[in-house]
Amino acid sequence: MKIVMVGAGNVATHIALRLAERGTAPVQIWSRHLESAEELAARVRCLATADMRCLDTTADIYVVSVADVAMMDVIEKLCHHCHDGVFIHTAGTMPMDMFKGHCAHYGVVYPMQTFTKKKDLDFDSVSCFVEASDAATFSTIETFARLLTSHVQQLSGNDRRWLHLAAVFACNFTNACYAQAARMLESHGVDFRVLLPLIDETTRKIHSLAPKEAQTGPAARHDYNVMEKHMEMLEDTPDLHSMYKLMSEIIMNDC
Repeated sequence: MKIVMVGAGNVATHIALRLAERGTAPVQIWSRHLESAEELAARVRCLATADMRCLDTTADIYVVSVADVAMMDVIEKLCHHCHDGVFIHTAGTMPMDMFKGHCAHYGVVYPMQTFTKKKDLDFDSVSCFVEASDAATFSTIETFARLLTSHVQQLSGNDRRWLHLAAVFACNFTNACYAQAARMLESHGVDFRVLLPLIDETTRKIHSLAPKEAQTGPAARHDYNVMEKHMEMLEDTPDLHSMYKLMSEIIMNDC
């Protein structure tokens, strides 16, 4: 496959590196910022550009992996210049039909994972959820997705949106809680890393237990005495106080 990456951010970087690892490196990287395109292109040994007019118009696949807010503008400009091939975006919440009316063959490959440029990733463990405009295009998109991982599933756009929302709760919100915990500990001279065994064990448990069954802590025990003391400690931080109260109520209602 002749593949052009449209974007050079976290997701695009890991997809391009994985394609190169599998012997199908992109032929070109586009980014609004030429420096970003050149940096990624150097890693996978291909061409870089910040000019849509310079994109290869003979590619089999164009992978659009940019911020959601910029996607429609990028798609319109991309499809105006490149008319043939299969067009794919990688977003969790954006509809496949963003391409409709701009190109003939299109779809989605949503790799559900947290991506950071500077952190290596085992793509073998990543699941990709795919959708396509028609059966022939689906075959091409599925083949592309299997270059990334063997864990490929077809999923409708509506179900993909709910999957993305669930991922935000499971990953982004959880990590935000880690950040708050780190600030609490650092303000008292305690290294955040003392929590890592606790975090790791919590993660290991949900491989064999349902999250509801794995829940522990004062709210799960309905230990109002401890919860009241915790909320007293948070009186000077109203947002965290409200968050603690709400999360405790959710846990108590669920357990």
